[in-house]
Amino acid sequence: MGEDSPNIQYLGEKFPGRILASHAFRGDETIVIPREGLQEIFSFLKEDPRLDLSFLTDITAVDYLGKKEPRFEVVYHLYSLRAKHRLRVKVPVPEEDPVVDSLVPLWKGANWLEREVWDMFGIRFSGHPDLRRVLLYEEFQGHPLRKDYPVNQCQPLVPERELQGTFVDQRSSNKLLQLQQKFAPKR
Repeated sequence: MGEDSPNIQYLGEKFPGRILASHAFRGDETIVIPREGLQEIFSFLKEDPRLDLSFLTDITAVDYLGKKEPRFEVVYHLYSLRAKHRLRVKVPVPEEDPVVDSLVPLWKGANWLEREVWDMFGIRFSGHPDLRRVLLYEEFQGHPLRKDYPVNQCQPLVPERELQGTFVDQRSSNKLLQLQQKFAPKR
């Protein structure tokens, strides 16, 4: 445990035996927790007035293929806007069952962050309201940030899709209309 960090000591007292490891150095605080009971711990981190880690800044993952077990870690970055401190929370995830609970019920912004981790690493988020690819197309095979992803793999080609009614379409239509008016022959 990080004996030099009051926040990590506080968490160790609140969750005895559930902080698997910790690290604190120059204000960089990290804890490792099991995936079981994830929402309970994150709810505490968000709502506890002492910690007040109400801002989920990022969710990512790490693939430790061949270097450590379990293979994956989901990494959450939290920030307290009031107290101006950060906490990194790592959750080990086994390759055989790459699933953790979704944090969308606590932070709506977790929706896209979790979808990105699913898309790039193939880690599922149980209870996610809409777990589908966000960066790649649905037919894409595999998860490209996994260390064992074959970089020379050919992906299925899909036809270009019409996206009617999107902001980009409206902007493009407006720009086209402006150009037509600008360069229309003068009468």
